Amino acid sequence: MLLIPAIDLKDGHCVRLVQGDMDQATTFGEDPAAMAARWLEAGARRLHLVDLNGAFAGKPQNLAAVKAILAEVGDEIPVQLGGGIRDLDTIEQYIDAGISYVIIGTAAVKNPGFLRDACTAFGGHIIVGLDAKDGKVATDGWSKLTGHEVVDLAQKFQDWGVESIIYTDIGRDGMLTGINVDATVKLAQALTIPVIASGGLAGIADIEALCAVEDEGVEGVICGRAIYSGALDFAKAQERADELSPP
Repeated sequence: MLLIPAIDLKDGHCVRLVQGDMDQATTFGEDPAAMAARWLEAGARRLHLVDLNGAFAGKPQNLAAVKAILAEVGDEIPVQLGGGIRDLDTIEQYIDAGISYVIIGTAAVKNPGFLRDACTAFGGHIIVGLDAKDGKVATDGWSKLTGHEVVDLAQKFQDWGVESIIYTDIGRDGMLTGINVDATVKLAQALTIPVIASGGLAGIADIEALCAVEDEGVEGVICGRAIYSGALDFAKAQERADELSPP
């Protein structure tokens, strides 16, 4: 089970939002590269970056911070990144810079042709982020709820060749109320590609619950507010996950 620390970038700083609200941002670090080094030292095997400004602007806005993180991490672990990725040139720019996986969210739902082109051009490097509430997909920084069912969209994207799906329950994100394990498992069971859980991780009980369903296709979990607030000790949590599901 991969525990993946999230580094959310806003104005070059490391922050966390509550339910995707840019006005409810808590700054946890002025130096994202130092934060990356902290999680690497704690035993992280992958990092999850989000360009929050980019997500709202529709194009990269924190490239300097991203490059500083990549320089810090080097070739030691893969780095995945999302936020504002709307065209193939941006994907190429990030992959050339050293990003292993590019996460496409809103654009995958609103412009499926772009996603299909991305999977064709950059096979093995594309992850789709599906944000949902009550089984329905949300877009545009969670501000718009669509009529699309999560499972239906995910199966279509799987057929196009995406590497994995990050599933976020937006009703729980940043709230420390616990991962929606049931919904995550339901999605994983409908797919043959891995699912990464996200949204609401509260503590070690969530990690243990996810390890119990790893065989259903749940590959990892994004760790956000819990590891920054101290609710979850990342290094101990990864050790516990390895005990329950040896790497």
